[in-house]
Amino acid sequence: MSNAKQTILDGNAVLGIEFGSTRIKAVLVGEEHTPIASGAHDWENQLVDGIWTYSLEAIWRGLQDCYGKMAADVSEKYGVEVTKLRAIGFSGMMHGYLAFDKEGELLVPFRTWRNTITGEAAEALTREFSFNIPQRWSIAHLYQAVLNGEEHVSRIDFFTTLAGYIHWKLTGEKVLGVGEASGMFPIDPKTKNYNRRMTEQFDKLVAPKNYPWKLEEILPKVLVAGENAGVLTEEGAKLLDVTGKLSPGTPLCPPEGDAGTGMAATNSVAVGTGNVSAGTSVFAMVVLEEELKAVHEELDLVTTPSGDTVAMVHCNNCTSDLNAWVNLFREFAETFGMEADMDRLFGTLYHKALEGDKDCGGLVAYNYFSGEPVTGLNEGRPMFVRRPDAKFGLANFMRTHLYASLATLKIGLDILLKEEKVTVKQVYGHGGLFKTKGVGQGILAAAVDAPVAVLETAGEGGPWGMALLASYMVNKAEGESLEDYLGKKVFAGETGTVMEPEPADTAGFEAYIKVYKETLAAERAAVEALK
Repeated sequence: MSNAKQTILDGNAVLGIEFGSTRIKAVLVGEEHTPIASGAHDWENQLVDGIWTYSLEAIWRGLQDCYGKMAADVSEKYGVEVTKLRAIGFSGMMHGYLAFDKEGELLVPFRTWRNTITGEAAEALTREFSFNIPQRWSIAHLYQAVLNGEEHVSRIDFFTTLAGYIHWKLTGEKVLGVGEASGMFPIDPKTKNYNRRMTEQFDKLVAPKNYPWKLEEILPKVLVAGENAGVLTEEGAKLLDVTGKLSPGTPLCPPEGDAGTGMAATNSVAVGTGNVSAGTSVFAMVVLEEELKAVHEELDLVTTPSGDTVAMVHCNNCTSDLNAWVNLFREFAETFGMEADMDRLFGTLYHKALEGDKDCGGLVAYNYFSGEPVTGLNEGRPMFVRRPDAKFGLANFMRTHLYASLATLKIGLDILLKEEKVTVKQVYGHGGLFKTKGVGQGILAAAVDAPVAVLETAGEGGPWGMALLASYMVNKAEGESLEDYLGKKVFAGETGTVMEPEPADTAGFEAYIKVYKETLAAERAAVEALK
């Protein structure tokens, strides 16, 4: 504790802040890269005129409250104030669309990654580029606005992501880390910059509109991990810390997306490594050794914070339906006068799932609270279905819902691992699904048929990963790669708890996924019938 206090007094602590879908969290780390203070602010997106959005007011109120709670945590633990920092990094939900005019005014409300309103644009750009452009990517939002004939497009001076917006307002720099930029527009792995051929193709596509800009003029500048991305301005310091105690001048690292911070937090930036983040949504990242042979709409190609190509499977739904069923069991227990401890309830039900049949005994569940692009659904309806002769019991029921939370991810990963023959040495799991030891981890191992590791530090999550990227910028040795920095100075050989796939579990998941795919027609019918 005395070391942490001195680090803070000396101005050597490093701050990472991440804007997640439901929480903004700040993590302050010391010189050993371990968290020494934190703060959080809960928030929710709003559906306004059919668009999922967060207001600018909510963004700044949330950031200031989050920072204030971190500073209060420092004061309470160590009896000192935060007045200067060694480095800062911001990350956020990837993709989305924030467009500004020459005066820096927001032209239309923030369109988040969650919107599925760009299908026409995404399909057209995928065809034009011969490169998969998902609906949530920033360029799909821009081109859809072009196709819609939206008046604001001609007045765009700059467009960016949430992390890019925060960084710009605090430093004056219109930049992005390459991993975050790769969710706006395709990156050329050789140049670590936007793909020139594709930017030129886009400019030709919109040329008949006679806009006063070229695409590269309105995109943020791309930086790789370790580069300096500007310093906290006087105005920026006041925006971040409303008490005025924080001094300006702190260097900021390139702002990144939540995918990049997940890779940093799990030490999975090296070729052949992968990680799965499983919470409200779920995504898998596998760092590629070579380009894929074909274009797959189920696979996004993004990059690590250093610019190496990553295949990403992103699914909108993961634990929401599973959590809803556990809450139903809590309500049942409370109806009988039993107080249900949620940690114990989750743990007990998860472990019960391990007693179930490997193929779930004829039970199938769909966890689709929202649409799922991997399986071609623009809307979702949570659904549980079984054959009349199915083995219907609690163990199979829970196993089915655990399988369902990773089923769509498996469909996407099967394309990568089986069709494209990509080899992954080990997958790191992080997020709420892995909180109960050995359950979600084992099911993921069965899904990917590869070893799955869960690190002790994985629970620290994205803001910690962002703090590591900021630490790398100010503390790296000459020529030291991010991979080496993380491996030798942060994780130092930590391998975590590793689970190998059990052949019987893998075969059982394969049998389940076959039925799951065949029953998708029922899920589609439910979407149509339940308006």
